[in-house]
Amino acid sequence: MKILFIIPGSGDSFYCGNCFRDNLQASALRKAGHDVIIMPLYLPLRHESFQADTPLFFPATTYYTEQKFFKNRRMPGWLKSITGSGTMLNLASSLSGTTSAEGMEDITLSMITGNDAVFGRQVHELIAWIKDREMPDVIHLSSSLLIGIAKAIREQVDIPVVCSLQDEEVWIDSLNKKDADTAWKGITENIRHIDRFITTSKFYKKIAAEKIPLINGIDVIYPGVDPHKYASPDYPQKPVIGFFYRMNRANGLDILAEAFVRLKKKNTIPGLRLKIGGGYTGKDKRFLNKIKKLLEPYKDEVEVSDDYSLDAHTHFYKDISVISVPITFDEGVGLYLCEAFAAGRPAVEPSAGSFPEIVGEGGVLYAPNTSEALAEALEKILTNKDLYTKSKEKAIELSATRYNEKVLAEKLIQTYEPLIRKTSGMQEPTSNPK
Repeated sequence: MKILFIIPGSGDSFYCGNCFRDNLQASALRKAGHDVIIMPLYLPLRHESFQADTPLFFPATTYYTEQKFFKNRRMPGWLKSITGSGTMLNLASSLSGTTSAEGMEDITLSMITGNDAVFGRQVHELIAWIKDREMPDVIHLSSSLLIGIAKAIREQVDIPVVCSLQDEEVWIDSLNKKDADTAWKGITENIRHIDRFITTSKFYKKIAAEKIPLINGIDVIYPGVDPHKYASPDYPQKPVIGFFYRMNRANGLDILAEAFVRLKKKNTIPGLRLKIGGGYTGKDKRFLNKIKKLLEPYKDEVEVSDDYSLDAHTHFYKDISVISVPITFDEGVGLYLCEAFAAGRPAVEPSAGSFPEIVGEGGVLYAPNTSEALAEALEKILTNKDLYTKSKEKAIELSATRYNEKVLAEKLIQTYEPLIRKTSGMQEPTSNPK
């Protein structure tokens, strides 16, 4: 089967859960023998699943400039070559990663509605590239924030389109009410161009149904990782709490840092350490400096990995005893939990969002999401050997049976195949890998 993934690039200066989810899907399908191409939008990708010869579409700096200054006329070629240059894209990558749509309203609505001239010019290049090559059996969009592309695709080529759903409301609801209403209306109007939706948890399926009442046909497919990549039978001799996500306030790093300080002052867990990874952007630097200042009295027992890299990402979980990312919004899934479980590391998470569903018995849940409650939960699992062992074993079991790349690939193919068979004029694909 030939699958084309269309996904937004984050610049790869930090751990982007949605971006990594897309790449894990591609990797799982490739290992199952399928032909997968990842088409990046906005910014280049550096993940191992990315095909380096795949062109970049809707380049961030060009698209932004066009939306601001060239809505009703074409951008001069010389300016387009500058805004789309590697230098400009690298600069945009270093500044990327905002969790707010402030200043990005035009681009957000353009990508959702697919109605304006700037979008039309950019999507024309994307579809021309698809037409110029062997047609994929299915196209998979990373997010409903890109749903305008589905509209354009279905108008010109007869290929089924699948769309992932995860945490769109975090971005859309940060818009002003008028633009947010326009965005949700645009998604609702364009859902007819999507053959099937996929989301990462039963929790988020419910959220999607609330936000987009007319939506139907949503499959829940949990993320899947390669357990052999993360598996580590060796645990730290002294307990280590791990945080692995973008280092910002929304992801609760301040809550964890304060909880760690509380535990160090209480001194009930001898030798307790804290390891922080996942990267950050320029917008996060001031916040991160405050966190480092808070942790300064314990600097010999705290490790902060400022730079994000794929190698460090894979090895991070082997150096910790427990994962805790006390995120402050209701996340559709925590991919870092699936990775930690593959390494046999239990989780301590707030009892909110998808966490009760994703963590299950593979860790400890707490409420409310305060540093006091988190400190108590961490102390509970790190001082109770039986609880830790039980949680660890359940985490490993969940990794093998639910958050596994083989299961992921099987579930994706089960979603794709009926759609391809249903599409008129196309040959039925084989379910067997090539």
